[in-house]
Parts: sequence; C-alpha cells; structure tokens
Amino acid sequence: MTVDLAASEGPVLHGANGALYGLSDDGVPGDAVLAPLRITGISQKPEGGAQHPNGDALTVAESFFRNGGGEINVLLQDVYAQWPYEDLGIDDYLARVDGIVREIAARPDRDRFVYVPFNEPDQIWYRLDATDPAEYAAGRDRFLRDWRTVHRRIRALHPGARIAGPNEAAFHARLLTDFLAFARREDVLPQVMTWHELDSSSLRDFQAHYDAYRAIEREVGVPALTVNIDEYANRRDLSVPGQLVQWVAMFERNKVYAQQAYWDAAGNLSGNVVRMNIPNGGWWFFRWYAGLTGDTVRVTPPEPHTVDTLQGLASLDTGCRQAQVLLGGSTGDADVVVQNVPRDVFGRTVVAIVAEAGWSGYEGPHAAPRVLARTRVRVDADGSVTVPLRGLRRMSAYRIVLVPAGRGTPAPAPVPWSASYEAEDAAVTGGRVRTHGTVSDANGYAASGTRAVESLGSPGGRVDFTVTVPADGGHDLAVLYGNGSGGPATQRLSVDGGAPVTVTYPSTQNAAHGGRKEVRVELTAGTHVLTLAAGDGEVTLDRLDLTARSGPPATAYEATLAETAGAPSYDYASSAGTGTGALVLGPGDAAVFDVYAPRDGYYTCVTRASAEVDLALHGATVTAAPGRPLRLYLAAGNNRVTATAGQAALRALEVSGDGSEDGVLVLGAGGAELAGGARAVDCAHAPGGLRLTGLGGDGAGTARFRVDVSRPGRHLLVVHYAHDDRRDNGHAYNTDIVSRTADLSVGGGAPLRATFKNTWSGDDFWTLAVPVDLAAGVNTVTFTGADGPAPDIARIALGRVVG
Repeated sequence: MTVDLAASEGPVLHGANGALYGLSDDGVPGDAVLAPLRITGISQKPEGGAQHPNGDALTVAESFFRNGGGEINVLLQDVYAQWPYEDLGIDDYLARVDGIVREIAARPDRDRFVYVPFNEPDQIWYRLDATDPAEYAAGRDRFLRDWRTVHRRIRALHPGARIAGPNEAAFHARLLTDFLAFARREDVLPQVMTWHELDSSSLRDFQAHYDAYRAIEREVGVPALTVNIDEYANRRDLSVPGQLVQWVAMFERNKVYAQQAYWDAAGNLSGNVVRMNIPNGGWWFFRWYAGLTGDTVRVTPPEPHTVDTLQGLASLDTGCRQAQVLLGGSTGDADVVVQNVPRDVFGRTVVAIVAEAGWSGYEGPHAAPRVLARTRVRVDADGSVTVPLRGLRRMSAYRIVLVPAGRGTPAPAPVPWSASYEAEDAAVTGGRVRTHGTVSDANGYAASGTRAVESLGSPGGRVDFTVTVPADGGHDLAVLYGNGSGGPATQRLSVDGGAPVTVTYPSTQNAAHGGRKEVRVELTAGTHVLTLAAGDGEVTLDRLDLTARSGPPATAYEATLAETAGAPSYDYASSAGTGTGALVLGPGDAAVFDVYAPRDGYYTCVTRASAEVDLALHGATVTAAPGRPLRLYLAAGNNRVTATAGQAALRALEVSGDGSEDGVLVLGAGGAELAGGARAVDCAHAPGGLRLTGLGGDGAGTARFRVDVSRPGRHLLVVHYAHDDRRDNGHAYNTDIVSRTADLSVGGGAPLRATFKNTWSGDDFWTLAVPVDLAAGVNTVTFTGADGPAPDIARIALGRVVG
C-alpha cells in the first residue's frame, strides 16, 4: 500500500462516521463516548413517530448537539408504524408532515435538521425498481408528483429548509436521471442527495455509482450536491474495525457523508458502543478517524475497489507535523510505503507508531488500542518511509502515525505474549459449527473466522482448546461469546481436567451477537487444555484470546495524539522515554484524553510534563505535579480527562490499575429506606442478593440511601441496575428495547434525570455512573421515577473523584 503525502485530496471531512438510530435517548449512548467521535450526522425518526419505540429526533437532539454533533436527518415516513410503511395516500401523509415540520421550524436550532421526505421509495409505495418500463413510468410519475408536493409543503412551513432525497434503497441511475431533471425543472431540488449502499458489493461498486451520479448531474445541468449515503454496511461490518475501514476509506476519499445502518437496537451508534459508555473495537476505529487532521492524501491499496481486501485512508497535518494512516481488511503481511515525506516538516528521521484496534464483538469491551511498535525510521533518499506490518488480522484496523524524530530513542512498545484460538478449530463435543457473516451472508452477524460453535447447552456440551504458552504466570483469558438465553448463563472452565470454576456470561442481544468476557488463569510454560463445558443456559463460543499478564494494566496516552483545544504547539525535540514528543500548553489551550477503565473504581494517574498540569474529570479539577501519582475514580468505559496549564510541555498521561474499590462506599439494596410501592426482593444475580423493584411507576415507589462521607466534593455515584423494558411495534425488523429513567435527588437538591439503557434481560446488572456533589457528613440519595417505572437497583457505590 502506498501513501503519497504530496497528493492532497482536500481537508479531512470526517463525514463517514454517522449512524442511523445511533442515539435512542438523551444519555444513550453516554456523552463520554459521543463527544470524542465528532459525529457529523445521524438519522432519527420524527418526534412521536410510531416506527420505533425510541430514537425521536428532538429527544436526542440535546445530547447530540452538546457533544459536538453536526446535523440530524429526520426520516419523515418513520411517523408510520408499519414496515413497509402503510400507504394511506398523499393527503394523510401531508397532514403528518405538517405537524413534524411546524414543530421543528419553531426551534431556534431548526437549521440543524434535514428533512428526508421519503425512505427507500424504489421499494416502498412507488416500486421505482420495477423492471417493466410501464410499471416503472407509472410509479415514477406518481413519486415525482408527490415529491414536488411534499417539498413545497416543507418549504412553505420552513423557508430555507434543507431537504434530502430521493433516498433509494440502492443506486438507480435511471431514476436519478429522471428525478434530477424533474426537480431542476420544477425548482424542487434536494440540498442533499441520498441513497443507500447496503450490500457487500458496495465495497466494489460504490466508486462507479458515485462517478455515475456526478456524470448525471453534469448531464442534467445540476450543480454538485452534497452526497450522503445515509445507510451503509451490513451486520457483518458493524463493530468490526477491519470492515469499517474499507467503507470509511472510500467515502472519505470521495468527500461524501455516510451513516451506518440500523439493523438491530437503537442507541449504540450502530454497534460501536457497549452498554452506554464502553468502547468496543469499532468505537476506537472511529476515534482514530476523528483524530485525523489536516488534509487527506492519496492512498493506493494493492487491490482498489475489491471486497474484503487491504484498504486505507491517510492524512497529513503540517501544522502539528503528523502523518496518519488508517488501514485494515486483510490478513498476513503488508508494507506501507509513505512517499514524499516533506523534509521541511519531518526532517531526515521519523518515529513511526503502529497500533491495533481489534474486533471485540458488538457487546465486547475494548481497552485503548495497544501500541505494537514505536521505532525510529530513516527517510530514504527518495523521500519515502516504509513501515512493515506483519501478521495482520482481517477484522482489525491499524493506525500508523509518523512524527519527527528528535534526540534519543523512543521507549519500545511493551507487547505481551498473546495468542488466539478459534472455537471451531478446537475439539467440539455436543455442539455444532455455524458459518455466518460471510460475503454471501452479509447480514449474518460477524464472527471471528466467520464461524462459531453453538448448541452447547446439553449436559455433555464442551469445547477443549489446546494452548501453548511460553512462560509461567498469570494470563488474561478473553472469551468471545454469544448468550441469547434470556438471562446470565454459565459455563465451567477447567485447566487440564482440574477442578472447574464457573464463568458467568452476561446476556447479549441473541446467540450470535458477540460479547467478550475476561477471566484470569494461571498457567505454567508449555501446552495445556482449557475446557469450557456447559453450565446453566446456552453459550455460543467464538474465540479465545490468551494474553500474558505481568501486572495491572497500564496505558500511556500520548499528548501529541490527544484531542486539542486552543492553539497548543508541538515539540518533537526529544523522542526519548514516554511519548514521542510534547504538546506545549499555554493559557487557553487544552488536551483531552480518552481514558479507558475496565470497571468502575480507582486508578493511578501520572502526568509526564515539564510543569504542573490541571486535570479535569467528571466535574472535578485537580493539580497534577509532574511524575506524582494521583488516585482518580473512573467510570467503566471511556472517561474524558482534560489537561490545562499556564505553561507546560505535556508528554503523556499514564494510567494504571484494575479499578480498586478501596475507599469506595458501597450500599446494598437492604440498606435503603423504602416508600410507596418500592420493595426489596431476593435475586440470585444481583450484587448482594437483593434488588429494589417498584421504584416510580403507579406506586410512586422511592428508595432513600443515607451516605456518610468524610470529605466533601464531586463524587461518582455508580448505580447497579437492571431492566428489560421493550415495546413491540408490531414488526420484528429491529430489536425494540427501550430505556427507563430515574430521578435522583441528593439532599434537598433538584432531582437529576438519569437514563438507563435496557440490559438485555431483567437479571443482568449493569452500572451507570452519575457525577454528584456531596457535603461532608450524612447525605441522602433518593431514587424514584417520575415518567413511569424506574429500573431495578441492586446497590449503589460512591467514590470521590479525586481520592
């Protein structure tokens, strides 16, 4: 793969990071996973629309916009309940359009909404994909009349409104030619041209579709319109970094906007967010994409426009003196040749940093991507740098960053021993191997190696994995699995036939909707057999990842790769030690780090800087002296840590630990004062064995906890909750889970509304962290539900943000 830094393609658009029904509620997904992605656009239903139980455009607008979101497409036909939409005639539809547009047009932010009058009209209402010429002509003429009618009605109610269409389910040159000619003649052109790319063949054909569309514009005499491919990719692509990079590369190259499809549940950014605040591998790829700055440059892959091959995109920012390459989609080895490296920007030697974002499943947490290599590389006489990549994994994405090499040698990347083992290649007893997520089964769920082992619920069901490790010690064992049994399920894990331990798997959406469960095992050097045998419920096994572990997890977040605000400068005078340079912060400057925590708890944070730096987290601020450890309470998943300084050269923020609960105040359900319809009931799956139910709702149940803290200040209130609220919309096209809300009051303060996503079953307990301010001494924390039933609560935990 070659990257030509001298061949600019224009400023990075970041247009391909959108999602259809990516948000379901205010707070789902959480702010900490929304803000870093700089999402340019989402598509949602009209407020109160009947197509889905949540995802209303105005409901999610506040959280989307406060986290830097761009614009919201409103799918007007999603006001209807049926799929395909019930066809009640244009007059019925116009009456509904009137109400939607009037509500949006009355808002001060109305110009951040784009109206999409029709959704997939080639298949719904008009049959514009008909092969019979007469049938097509009749449908076309009816559609064009209705387009004109609806377009003019929107503009009458909302002058200057932006309108998108025709929004076909697939690219149709015949229709687009007729549509653009008509729309130009009748002065009803859309401002945004939309269609869908929903097949694996799109990875091959999109470029031809795009070029054909631009040719039609020129032929008809229409100025170039903004293009938004407002549904793209299949189930096998979503959440998979190595698949997503193939789609994003072709959209960014053509400077079009694009939004991932909605095949399952709303509120998880099309499969890239676990629970509400936890990144998976797909999220980290989009975080990398958001971090591209400057201009994109030409990338020439080995096989352009070919499905499931090595593809990539790249950027050059001469201001911060960085070149970045994102790539993936194939296995084996590859050399990335970066050409025309400008000497006046990078000098004669660069540092190349290589990192990997792997596939962790749709519901599998993924820590900050591991740095695989950090090396000094001499720029060749022809101005090129070659970065060798060995052992690529097809489902992974990789990032290469080039920066100038200063004095000294960068710290080598600590890469522990690891190995992966496919379940279908192990010894399977009582189960069966199923293939899905292939090119020919594109809407099958992704699976590592496209195969997984299911039907392991019988008493004799088991999979024996033969593994070989090079040294004695503790190992992290990550199991990629699916659990569609309707509640927590278990398997029995044994090593070499020894006494088994129980592994409990949280529910996933279904048996093929992959999650990731981590456990610890102690192994001696040599070959062992790890057995996962049936327990309670049925668990599908996909892959084991085994990684040597010598201590608590530790990650160095390099300041030169952080998100920035203001105008900090970049200093690459020294590449020795932690970090490959320094971000020089002055007044008004900031560096924002996205810090991953595997669980709620305390972690050790150390700044590598030339002077004191202020760190802001969860509404608390603490001054960090260079090299001095701080104890900070992090929420499970992503945490936004902002660094500011009067004047400091910041190299890195180092974070380590497993999430200690030392010093955390934990109060179980049995310690709450209950009123109204609230009650405590036994629950084997709840932490502590009890759950509080009946909060809010018709019984107006409340639970009050008395918490005694020794130090005042900002705390994280971690709520352990569960609920499985769903709304059947009369069709099974999507998984129609819904969220619940609870009102939280601290002392006599105003209640705070918190949103709790569905946990896939009523017996799976997740956590939601809410920042609160507590006074020294006894405080009361009260839960109720003003808008219906609140989730069940097993316990709460409180920790001061700065421990």
